[in-house]
Amino acid sequence: MRAIVRCAGMICLAAVVVAPMLAAENEGLADLDEATRLKVVAHTLGDLGQVIQLCESALEKGLDEDNTKLAKTLLAATSIQRGMIVADELFDQMPPDPNWRQYRDFALRNLEKGLKIDPRQPRAQLMVAKLNLLPGGDAEQVKRALDQAIQLSTDEPGLRAAALTLRAGLAEAPEKKLADLNEALRAVPHALAALRARAGLYADQGQYDKALADLDRAVQLKPDHPGTHLLRAVVLVELKRYDEAIASLDKAHQLQPNSPVPLIQKARIYGLEENFKAALHELNLAHELAPANPTVLLLRATVYQELGQGDKALEDVDAVLARNPDHADARRLRALVLAGEGKFDAAIAEMEQLQKSQATDPMDRLRLAMFYAAGEKPQKAVDLYTKVLEQQPDNAFALRGRADALLSMGKHAQAIADYEKFLKLNPDDPGVLNNLSWVLSTSPFDQLRDGKRALELALKACELTEYKKAHILSTLAAAYAELGQFDTAIQWSQKALEVASGREKASLEKELATYKQGKPFRELLSAPEPEQEKPAEEEGPPEKHEQAPPEKQQPPDKPEPPAPPEA
Repeated sequence: MRAIVRCAGMICLAAVVVAPMLAAENEGLADLDEATRLKVVAHTLGDLGQVIQLCESALEKGLDEDNTKLAKTLLAATSIQRGMIVADELFDQMPPDPNWRQYRDFALRNLEKGLKIDPRQPRAQLMVAKLNLLPGGDAEQVKRALDQAIQLSTDEPGLRAAALTLRAGLAEAPEKKLADLNEALRAVPHALAALRARAGLYADQGQYDKALADLDRAVQLKPDHPGTHLLRAVVLVELKRYDEAIASLDKAHQLQPNSPVPLIQKARIYGLEENFKAALHELNLAHELAPANPTVLLLRATVYQELGQGDKALEDVDAVLARNPDHADARRLRALVLAGEGKFDAAIAEMEQLQKSQATDPMDRLRLAMFYAAGEKPQKAVDLYTKVLEQQPDNAFALRGRADALLSMGKHAQAIADYEKFLKLNPDDPGVLNNLSWVLSTSPFDQLRDGKRALELALKACELTEYKKAHILSTLAAAYAELGQFDTAIQWSQKALEVASGREKASLEKELATYKQGKPFRELLSAPEPEQEKPAEEEGPPEKHEQAPPEKQQPPDKPEPPAPPEA
């Protein structure tokens, strides 16, 4: 009996001790119950915020093991829900809200809070990556979140394909891009974003047939996506299927009638076909939609230049410069238009001013050098070409330009050396083949002439131009004359006269008269500087070039305008 009483006393004592301990362990239970109740009826971000506060309060006050697990689960789910709501609204806004950065940060804080408790949420991980892809985001967090989303989404193919497509866009190596995109399309064969991305990758790699196959499939799946039609047109242009490209652009314009982009691209295609009137028509329509668009204005300026309407070209360029005086492409184009009208001093002034205001660009140096040469300032051209070649010894344009300038100065040995270097890089350039042949046939310096090699070069230049260029045929005649074959020289000189334009005929007639006298033709455009032009002593005869044949010294080709920036 005494034992029973002692036992009962111990039970009572345990109840006295344990009950308060259990109560203290679940002191936050009331907050958790209220959080659970409120979560069921929550309608606003504020309601969800209250749930989060109550869960955090409950955990802070204390809960037993099971209730702690419940509170953390509720806290994670609610935080992720609130972050996803704000993030979805952010991405749905068009145009973006001016305060989008604050919304992005708010969404990320909530998502990260939830993922810290429960990281196995692929949808939340994907959203964290997308939010960090916005300007100012954390690139490393993007990679981590995408990797997590991909690993956790084996049972969610749509989400997995989206994450793989995003990761492909971040990869630098083409093979990694392709691997992710292929995996995305295995997960979801009709994933449009992955199809378009893979088509773009194929196009970048020059695999245009594969790119077109993906884009055709994308069009079948979603015929009303203008971006697909635009990209399809770009690929079709590379395949030279211009009519089909125009049809794709017409469809894109139908879907986006207020966008000038399809019209701009149509104009570019017409430009490739040298149908400049059609190009101008498209650009006029684009100008109506976007009067201040610099791409439209600069592209239209190039078309006006091609049509010989330099004044209108300058109007469009000046309209761009009126809004942005530092627009480098507009400055370059203005210089090119002026040069096209023979106003080389004005063109030079534009390019010199551009070089003062911008970091030195090798292409700008090349343009300026070209204008110096065309403006009869060959030494300045040579100096600039030399600066480019000091940095880029294999720059073919600079080698050709310097050689032509040296030839115009009568510095034949130096010109020959540059032509030879050029031909090692581009052995089938008819212009350089022609110029080198000409100087080897007609130079007054005995040590430099080489009739046999001149003939090889001239024959190749004629073959490359199908015997249709008068100045190249005249070079062939000069080579035969240097070899003493005057009858053949006379025949080719007469042929050159037959295909020549009016301005060429006077010089060709002079050459023909020389051959009829049984004399080879000699030409030195200007007196060389004695200390620089001593070919026999200093440089010796030009090196033999194994790759036979190719233009007589002419003014530089009409400069090609730089491509205006994309819209």
